[in-house]
Amino acid sequence: MQKKPFVTKEQLQEITKTYPTPFHLYDEAGIRRNAEALKAAFAWNEGFREYFAVKATPNPFLMKLLHEYDCGCDCSSKTELMLSEACGITGQHIMFSSNDTPAEEFVLADQLGGIINLDDFTHIEVLEKALGRIPETISCRFNPGGVFQMSNGIMDNPGDSKYGMTEAQLFEAFRVLKAKGAKRFGIHAFLASNTVTNEYYPKLAGILFDLAVRLEKETGADVAFINLSGGIGVPYRPEQEPNDIAVIGEGVRRRFEEILVPAGMGDVAIYTELGRFMMAPYGCLVTTAIHEKHTHKEYVGVDACAVNLMRPAMYGAYHHITVMGKEDAPCDRMVDVVGSLCENNDKFAIDRMLPAIDKGDMLVIHDTGAHGFSMGYSYNGKLKSAELLLREDGSVQLIRRAETPSDYFATFDCFEEFAHLTK
Repeated sequence: MQKKPFVTKEQLQEITKTYPTPFHLYDEAGIRRNAEALKAAFAWNEGFREYFAVKATPNPFLMKLLHEYDCGCDCSSKTELMLSEACGITGQHIMFSSNDTPAEEFVLADQLGGIINLDDFTHIEVLEKALGRIPETISCRFNPGGVFQMSNGIMDNPGDSKYGMTEAQLFEAFRVLKAKGAKRFGIHAFLASNTVTNEYYPKLAGILFDLAVRLEKETGADVAFINLSGGIGVPYRPEQEPNDIAVIGEGVRRRFEEILVPAGMGDVAIYTELGRFMMAPYGCLVTTAIHEKHTHKEYVGVDACAVNLMRPAMYGAYHHITVMGKEDAPCDRMVDVVGSLCENNDKFAIDRMLPAIDKGDMLVIHDTGAHGFSMGYSYNGKLKSAELLLREDGSVQLIRRAETPSDYFATFDCFEEFAHLTK
């Protein structure tokens, strides 16, 4: 199976007349189609809402685009809350899912009217002290421990995760919160990351639906919503089959009908917090080959680096690469595609079979629409790239300018000798 870019070489040649590489490019048409497909898949649930995981792609243009489809924001920090507010996304369109949370961030989430999702039992006391009360709507994060398995084996290891409460803590949290004035409860869980299978959400839903029935029965709490969080992945590799969101939604519906409806809980709303699934395939990193090196291995040096896309260096993650204009050429050269950081892990590909790459060739690195730009940093004094949106009509909009040296030096404004560098 071949992965095809959503942009052509001719379009990129036109774009680079105005915006030099490297840059992240997003596909408006693809994002809209995907948001529509998600809404359709869960249309059977009257209260359904997607809370886009802001950390995946914290760009106001993209957040507002998703908000057109009633998507809220899953925030995990003060600045993400501020960004959501600036986009006009407030109230119960905010889900604040944080951990090791400063009290001031609970306060801001509450001031914005967001739903606070408590990560730990001890946070009940912190929250009550910070607000002077417990909100009437509250959510708690569940971690069952152990490993999470499906038919194709172990998917993840929740028992090794720092997030969430044990089952015993969750039941006690509901009792305590109810006694302190909470009236509407939610359950949240994230048990596996980037699953490329239609089985994950339905299985997770079954676990949480069973848990919700027991919680209502044993604590008397009104479970108003169940948040399946993220975990639906994307096919980074060409040979992987993509998830079918319609099949996933139908699988969750069946579990809903089997478990919640007979328990008299057919009014429970289903929430999701998808980042990768919403954005990753609809973004790419565009970079230009600027060097080649022939030593113990063959290297192609590009003008992007791990500052622009950290996942390969950090996780050894695979991102497919298309050499634009050479899509049909034989992939008969084994190369490492590298950036210029003074770190040996600054590699977008290792021992990758690609066509012969010449200096000046543009490379599209696929599936960077989530956890791409957002994970960037400033090591070696490198500057973050621009973000561009390929509009449905084929035009291109700048949605974040590239950083300049003045941005890098801006936090040195306390030193008089740096004043000329921050202008």
